Amino acid sequence: MQRRCDRNRKRSKRRAIYCPVHGCYINSTSQKFGLFAERAGQLQQRGMNRRDALMLVAAKTAVPLEGEWLESFWCDECQETKWYHVCKRESVYELSLAPAELWQQATGVINPHRNPSVGEFTSRHSRMIGYRSLQDFKFIN
Repeated sequence: MQRRCDRNRKRSKRRAIYCPVHGCYINSTSQKFGLFAERAGQLQQRGMNRRDALMLVAAKTAVPLEGEWLESFWCDECQETKWYHVCKRESVYELSLAPAELWQQATGVINPHRNPSVGEFTSRHSRMIGYRSLQDFKFIN
């Protein structure tokens, strides 16, 4: 006879991500924002040799960085949400506070210093999701 806990082993496990300050488990409060490299130096910092890094950046405008992303977490001990640069090496997660310059390498992030040639209407609607964005197009009868 098979025990119940043996049957549920296929269920995904909780990610083992812990607060770097307190060592307690922390909960994610955002989606993952993947990172990419635009310059050969960024790839060299991650262990790639100079020649290969230069050739890869020349071939592609942006190279996605596997196993690295920005994500926000809530710590019960700190009682606050912080943004971390997460590096996953095999099954181990390494966390460090996300520096400001790393946000420029993240995908899917809206630039707070928006392009001045884009109008306010277009900028506002690029951030809106759902049916409420249609309200600006209603005509007065």
